[in-house]
Amino acid sequence: MLADLAEVVRESFSPAAWLIVEDNEVVGLCSVKAPPSGGVIDIGYGVAPTRQNRGIAGRAIGEIVAWARKVPQVRAVTAETTPANFASQRVLERNGFVKVGKRVDEEDGPVLCWRCPTD
Repeated sequence: MLADLAEVVRESFSPAAWLIVEDNEVVGLCSVKAPPSGGVIDIGYGVAPTRQNRGIAGRAIGEIVAWARKVPQVRAVTAETTPANFASQRVLERNGFVKVGKRVDEEDGPVLCWRCPTD
């Protein structure tokens, strides 16, 4: 599924995904979830359960936001979390994301929508 998603995103935008590496080991992944629209990239990310609660996701998302601020065609980065995923919400808040709404996802149910401007 991720390979198919990356192929679709790469048609109009690159990079489509980033490996999250800590201590020379791949511990997670962050990817662009759909081709960018209007200068906005929507990301999804995850860290292996054995590596969670160590600040890894926060550092990774911080690096992606810093990268996005250097890319002129990216005006904002968006992400979604479930209402109960407080750790992910803190990761986003600490990296400049603000909650901008809610929606119901077909697979995940209710989600909170987050946005971080890059310009």
